[in-house]
Amino acid sequence: MDRGRTEDGDVTGARSTPDPAAAVALHRDLARAPLTVDRLEGIWGADAAAALHRGSRAPALRAASASGDRAAAALATLFVLGAEVDADAVDAALPELGLAGALAARLVQRTGGRVSALVDLRPYAFSDAWGAAEWWIASDPGELALGGALPEDHVLGIGGASTTLSGLLLPDRVGTALDLGTGCGIQALHAKRTAGAVVATDVSERALAYARFNAALNGARGIDFRLGSLYEPVAGERFDRVVSNPPFVVTPRSAGVPEYEYRDAGEEGDAFLERVVRGLHDVLAPGGVAQLLGNWEYRGGADGLERAAGWAEGLDAWIVERERVDTARYAETWVRDGGARPAGAGGEELVEAWLDDFDARGVTALGFGYLTLRRPREAVAIRRTERVPGGRGALSSTIGRTLDALDRLADLDDPALARIAPVVASDVTEERSHLPGSEHPSAIVLRQGGGFERAVPADAALAGLVGACDGTLSLGAIVAALADLLEVDPAALAAALLPAARELLAIGVLLLPDGDARVR
Repeated sequence: MDRGRTEDGDVTGARSTPDPAAAVALHRDLARAPLTVDRLEGIWGADAAAALHRGSRAPALRAASASGDRAAAALATLFVLGAEVDADAVDAALPELGLAGALAARLVQRTGGRVSALVDLRPYAFSDAWGAAEWWIASDPGELALGGALPEDHVLGIGGASTTLSGLLLPDRVGTALDLGTGCGIQALHAKRTAGAVVATDVSERALAYARFNAALNGARGIDFRLGSLYEPVAGERFDRVVSNPPFVVTPRSAGVPEYEYRDAGEEGDAFLERVVRGLHDVLAPGGVAQLLGNWEYRGGADGLERAAGWAEGLDAWIVERERVDTARYAETWVRDGGARPAGAGGEELVEAWLDDFDARGVTALGFGYLTLRRPREAVAIRRTERVPGGRGALSSTIGRTLDALDRLADLDDPALARIAPVVASDVTEERSHLPGSEHPSAIVLRQGGGFERAVPADAALAGLVGACDGTLSLGAIVAALADLLEVDPAALAAALLPAARELLAIGVLLLPDGDARVR
């Protein structure tokens, strides 16, 4: 975009995107400072960091101004907190790029002796199956820096949805990957950790400019950035992996309601997510896996989770609903996300527009969750939906282990299942509740300490089966012993316990041993 300059070289505040040509010098300066997650925490401390999460930057600004860590504090104040910094301090904090280079690269603007950022630029640390890493990610300045609502073409940085999706991505190596709707490029960077070649698409030129800059800033090669809507930029191509945090927000198509490019696709309800899912069959290679985030509507008395599963025709599908909210809470969340207060001026009108749209279309609630979809090499083998509100940290290994277990279980009928000798996962504990004076428990719960942190209700027979699974006895042998102990019919007990054991194997409470060790 065009930017103005005054006669003395100062830069006016027109919206712009950073120049990738400055990325190498900027990288060196950021590393030298260093502008890292740990350094920021050291500059402003836990309390100021908590205040930032609440939308208040005053404590962090005070801490940064008092810090003796001049270079990192100046860069943090400028790019992370979005506040003005003295021009000489900026020049000193960027010894290679310099203030002149930062101005030319459209990273900052200058007014007299003060400099303000044209971008939000912050460190991002993570750990995946391939180790720990830290990047710097640039995006448009947020609400704190702008002091108001976001522009509709705002390019979002790293948010909760970004980290959620990156934590779900399968860790195995693949040849090709597609990041559909790349935004600032964060998922493309993650995909490049495991894929030989990555294509990243977006309908926004502005978003692609940021994504290219972030790839250059972090030394990522082999990412092909393409402009276009949905699957148009990759027509006729096939990928081993597709990742997408699509613009899934259900937004009313009403006058006066902002349509943010990073979250709105311009379609009614959840129709865009449906199109994304239905189009995967033609873009995935046989055996290829897609991992998405999404919202789905509950409307007309239909179950929203089952509606979403119905879109995955011809695909293996495992869809997890993490959260379900009523329409008022949903509207308030996304009105606030755009920078307006739901109870403030203009905010109430926006909430009303959302509620009017939901009422007109019979929407009663909305679900949010994860979609793991695979193009089968042969017939569809997995059709699974579940509601799991828990989940701790990265779930990539949990996702991979579950897919592997579901594949293996699909090949086992009940007699074959009875011959395996599983083990209890190391993170599983058993919780028993007793009424006062009662000999027998009133409730038994099997709890996972990691992954989705499921809590599985069990009776005495199922708890006994799980407790006996140490890899030395087959399920059939355990069921027979329990039938003798409980003095019940072995066939009837097997009919009850084997399906339950199959589910526990699917969700990782019980584990299938590898190789020949699984059969007894």
